[in-house]
Amino acid sequence: MLAMIPPMMPAMMPAMMPADATASDAAPQGVYWHNWTDSKGVSHLTHCHFHRYILKSMSKPAGPQWQDRLPPGRTTIISTVQPAHWDGTWHPDPTVQWIIPLRGTWFVEAMDGTRVVMGPGDLSLGEDQMSRRDARGHIGHNAGNVGDGPVTLMVIQTDQAPTIDRPCRFQ
Repeated sequence: MLAMIPPMMPAMMPAMMPADATASDAAPQGVYWHNWTDSKGVSHLTHCHFHRYILKSMSKPAGPQWQDRLPPGRTTIISTVQPAHWDGTWHPDPTVQWIIPLRGTWFVEAMDGTRVVMGPGDLSLGEDQMSRRDARGHIGHNAGNVGDGPVTLMVIQTDQAPTIDRPCRFQ
């Protein structure tokens, strides 16, 4: 998926990381929402956990920090600002991508009817490329801003192939 969760990610999700981690501390659990597709082409949103953390320095002599590295690969990083009242309508993600809200609040609705509202500190994995249009014309997911302001997102697009029937593929 990613070469790793970018080094900035732990700073963006302080609830995941203990303030003064030591080797004797229990490893943390991080969370993300996974927008995945089943074998019938229906998208779903599932609350997932990262839990393969190891405590090590990212760059000596910096102190150790909890890290859960994902499979390596090429990425494209996009900073995007959705204008006030942005309406994403029904669409699949263009590629397997991580979406990190930096400012404002937005929602994602899967084809199964699950709707999740996210803001700063939340993390979403968009992997609904294999969804198929249903009888209502829905495909992928619906998304939009919540409230009257713009929403700033950091999007990390990966070169990972989308999967089917694999909720929480990164644990």
